Amino acid sequence: MYKEYLLSKPEAELDYPFGPDVAVFKVAGKMFATLSFGKVHPEFDACDNMNLKCSPEQAIELRDIFAAVVPGYHMNKKHWNTVVLNGSVPEGEIKRMIDMSYALVVAGLPKAKKVVFRNLCHS
Repeated sequence: MYKEYLLSKPEAELDYPFGPDVAVFKVAGKMFATLSFGKVHPEFDACDNMNLKCSPEQAIELRDIFAAVVPGYHMNKKHWNTVVLNGSVPEGEIKRMIDMSYALVVAGLPKAKKVVFRNLCHS
């Protein structure tokens, strides 16, 4: 379900550099999400999970609100959250987090690459 949503983002690419159990979603060569299948997170019994980029302030807020949102597993914990996909975080909220992660990565792209995204949004 989330794989299709992640790939619906403009210019989104899918790669498996860490093996078949971890899908990495990139835009302009920069990662904006990972989706791990059947991986056991150290704080949870089991479940698929997703790493998403976040502003440091919002990362903390989301962790305070949702027990299934924790500091990014194997990521920079200041800028990334892991969302355990156990059904406790509403789908709409997860999609909002995906949108935010994508937007943060696009905002950090070099100016020349951002022009491509402006053109896609206005066509």
